[in-house]
Amino acid sequence: MTVEPRYPHRARHALIGALMLALACAETATAATSTIGRTWPIAEPDAMAEIESRAAKAPSLASRIGPRSTWSALRAAQLGQAKVDRVRSLIPFYTVEDDIRLPDGRLLYPKGFTFNPLDYVSLPQRLVIIHPRDLGWALKQARFADFILLTAGDALDLSERSGRPLFILEERVKERLGLTVAPVIVAQQGKKLVLTEYAPLRAAGGSARP
Repeated sequence: MTVEPRYPHRARHALIGALMLALACAETATAATSTIGRTWPIAEPDAMAEIESRAAKAPSLASRIGPRSTWSALRAAQLGQAKVDRVRSLIPFYTVEDDIRLPDGRLLYPKGFTFNPLDYVSLPQRLVIIHPRDLGWALKQARFADFILLTAGDALDLSERSGRPLFILEERVKERLGLTVAPVIVAQQGKKLVLTEYAPLRAAGGSARP
């Protein structure tokens, strides 16, 4: 036996209403960009345009810190010109300036303790120390892992132009190795460093060999 709804017309109306609501929701989901009601243009300025405008008015970094040639961090230690070929050796002894203690307070190395760092570490790369005018020669002689150190000039600019990283000769390195002239190539041999100095390269057409 089939039981008919008591109010069939109300059931039909409810079903139709539910279908209309579902269709309305589906239309809203598929047309999320539809505009309903009044709209107004955005009154706020464009953020990127405002940033660019302020950046254009700000003083440049170069004007505040000056040209790179005046930066103390890029000022290299100076050396004389090598007059003759010469080879000398050096043991880079280091003296501890303060007591070195373990975390538990026990003394490991007392102040004044002197040792040779090459007893514990190795220097796989060489140091090729040159005047900027000898850069062409250095680029031919230096191995891939070697460090090229300049005694003058703009190391950043010369790096960009040569396509190879270049560094300045720091005063502490000059003093540590007892350097007086360039070009000189510093390499480790056993427990010592060997410094090979080269006579003027231009007289030999840049053909001096390490």
